[in-house]
Parts: sequence; C-alpha cells; structure tokens
Amino acid sequence: MTSHGSRPSGCTGYTPFEQELVNSMNDFVNGAEAPHFDTAAIARGARRKRATAIAGIATALVVAGTGTALAIGTTGGSHDSRPAAHTSATTDKNRTTVQYSEIPIQLAGFTLDLARPVLVDKAQLKIGRVIKTASPGCKPGTVIAVSPHAPTVVHKGDTVNLTLCAG
Repeated sequence: MTSHGSRPSGCTGYTPFEQELVNSMNDFVNGAEAPHFDTAAIARGARRKRATAIAGIATALVVAGTGTALAIGTTGGSHDSRPAAHTSATTDKNRTTVQYSEIPIQLAGFTLDLARPVLVDKAQLKIGRVIKTASPGCKPGTVIAVSPHAPTVVHKGDTVNLTLCAG
C-alpha cells in the first residue's frame, strides 16, 4: 500500500474517480431536504399535556382535601386525627359534633382557625356566634360545644354557633 499525501497547492485536476465522488457528495447535499418541524403544534401539545397534568393534580388535591376534612371524626372512635384536648368538657361526643348530612364532623379540641376551614370552606356552612366560656381542664381557645349539634342534621348554607374554652 502506498501513502497518498495531500495535493500540492495550485493543482486543480481531479482524477475521474475523485471528480465523480465530489459530484455525488454535492448532489446529496443539494438534494436532501431539511427536516420540517411544526413548532406551533409541538407547543400546543406541550401546553395541553401540562394543563391536563395540572388539572389532574388539582382534582386529586381537592378530592383528598375534601375527603379528609369531612371525614374528621368518622374513624369509629379513634382520636388520632383530632388535636389533643380530651377533657371532661369534651367527653360528650355529640356536644362537639356537627352532623353534616350523613357525615359527622367532630370538632372537639379544634381552635377557631382549624374549625373555620372545615366548616366554611369544605362543608360550606356559616359560622354564627362564637362564645368563650370558662371551663376547667380544657385548652383555652378550643371548641367545647357546637350548636346545633348531633343528632340534629345541618345542610349546606346553615349556620353553626361555636363555644370555645376561655380557660
């Protein structure tokens, strides 16, 4: 095998093989079409997928939040989901339970800041009077009674009065 170096400068002649190779490469470069991308359709598809994902996540959060908020107190006697404030003032379960349609909402030990989102935002009830009453053994600022309480049923738009522990 022989080694072929580069052509000396100024040499313009090609062998027939080299000329055919150069012509073939030029034909390929000039004949190939540039790929076409529909950027508007790609952007629409990406936006559609993003909007669908956001809507799905938002729906899941709303469903989970509503289910959690309205299920407070429906755990069959378990007090794990309620704030700690189990005193003699909260031993009567019905005194602190709002019966929303078929769902009991147990508010014993909730502060007004915790009870408001559950009653107003989730159950769409109105909070009427908020009374503070001195009661021994309860945590100040927590719910010790609701009116109307279970077994009286309340519906969307009804007003619920709260009694909070004053200390």
